[in-house]
Amino acid sequence: MNQPLRESAGADVVELRVPCKAEWVALARLSVAAVASRLQFSIDEIEDVKLAVAEACTNAIQHAQGSETIEITCEALSDGLRVSVRDYGLGTRAEAIRSRELDEERVGGLGVFLIRSLMDDVTYDVHPEAGTRLVMHKRLSA
Repeated sequence: MNQPLRESAGADVVELRVPCKAEWVALARLSVAAVASRLQFSIDEIEDVKLAVAEACTNAIQHAQGSETIEITCEALSDGLRVSVRDYGLGTRAEAIRSRELDEERVGGLGVFLIRSLMDDVTYDVHPEAGTRLVMHKRLSA
């Protein structure tokens, strides 16, 4: 079932695996909020992280055909929080995600727009047969 946590240099890591269903997004949001609250984020920053994670999970549910689970990994770093959302389905092409500009007005691209607007760094690792991994980093304010 669950595999042991991976060691991450100097980071506290929390992993969560939920079914790839909309009713589990709230659990992902609350779990990430709990980790973020252990750091020195403001209430507004925690809300930003929660919204970004909800959008990432919702995108996985909508686009990850064949994925039964979503894995959320939170790393409490010295400079902030890194959150990874991974699915194992067949989904969106990497070029389509990367080519979307922040000011692009598309209904389908609103989730990507929100994630990029709310988080400091966002990267995608898309494999057609192995799923998608979205990594988001929120830095602590100075």
